[in-house]
Amino acid sequence: MTANKERWIRPDIAAMEPYTPILPFDVLSRQLGRHVNDIVKLDANENPYGPSPAALAALQAERWYHIYPDPDATALREALAARLNFPAERLLAGMGADELIDLVMRATLSPGDLVLNCPPTFGMYAFSTAVNQGRLFDLPRFADFTVDIPAIKSAIAANPAAKLLFLCSPNNPDGGVIKDRELRALLELPVLIVLDEAYIEFAEAGGFFSRISWALEHENLIVLRTFSKLAGLAGLRLGYGAFPSWLLPHLRKIKQPYNANVAATSAAIASLKEPAWMDEKVDLLVAERRRMVAELARFPFLDPYPSHANFVLFRVRGRSAALLKEELAALGVLVRYFSKPGVDNCIRISAGRPADTGRLLAALTIIADRHEE
Repeated sequence: MTANKERWIRPDIAAMEPYTPILPFDVLSRQLGRHVNDIVKLDANENPYGPSPAALAALQAERWYHIYPDPDATALREALAARLNFPAERLLAGMGADELIDLVMRATLSPGDLVLNCPPTFGMYAFSTAVNQGRLFDLPRFADFTVDIPAIKSAIAANPAAKLLFLCSPNNPDGGVIKDRELRALLELPVLIVLDEAYIEFAEAGGFFSRISWALEHENLIVLRTFSKLAGLAGLRLGYGAFPSWLLPHLRKIKQPYNANVAATSAAIASLKEPAWMDEKVDLLVAERRRMVAELARFPFLDPYPSHANFVLFRVRGRSAALLKEELAALGVLVRYFSKPGVDNCIRISAGRPADTGRLLAALTIIADRHEE
């Protein structure tokens, strides 16, 4: 066997940076030396209330775990169609929205094709572009995290072969939303737009609603959604999207046949039958997000950005955000730290339960007192 085994790896894969995922409770417990019940996990925008009682009952009652799932996720798409008032035949399920992001790229990109990205934003767009041999074209957001529409128009005019534009609304990590007039202007451009609405349910309290119905009006719009945040099913990995009719046959052709597993689809269908339960938890998290911002105003080193998601981005002033993250982790409170352009020296804190916010406040008070000594 040759000693140069690296020659079997694609050079671009060998050179690319890996995605940094958030760790689960059991791994964190070992790393921090704390019991899982002593960890406040506010670093991954998960729903701390977990699945609905109906979803848990469905998981227990499911009879067909030993049988391959429906490759078309028919029952799930029909349940979604009823809730969304949207045609089931225009929906596609995936192993989280992450798989659908990758699937769209695999169906549309040839090596070197241009993907427009608006950082700071969800890192999976850049990651999947690299994996699929696309060429990432970053169009940074303004200081208030709004999208630079003129820059996008100029980029497409200069690069008529640009294929995809990714937009996250509410955007991760800041929680801002794109306005109707802005999205309509972008839909006039000759580019396929992927609108990621992973957090849209939390924006409704601010008067911002899903544009999933727009996918019926625009042949260049894809809208992605997820059960991770709304239904507390992040661990089961299930997302879905509304797609143009011309694209769907190609996506179905290349997707893994059984990508939406039996457990995930059973729990999701049961969750959709309990909308009041999910809506109540969304209201609780929105209320806790607002309370968190109000309570953290006592700490002058934390400067919040307006958010319509289940998290808040804070600029850390006068001290290191990296150190603050480490100090919070040492006290059992986990937050997300950013050091990229646009979010340099920032932390993002997920909305939790009232007790979680209490632990966060207590930890920050201890840290603030230490620095005053």
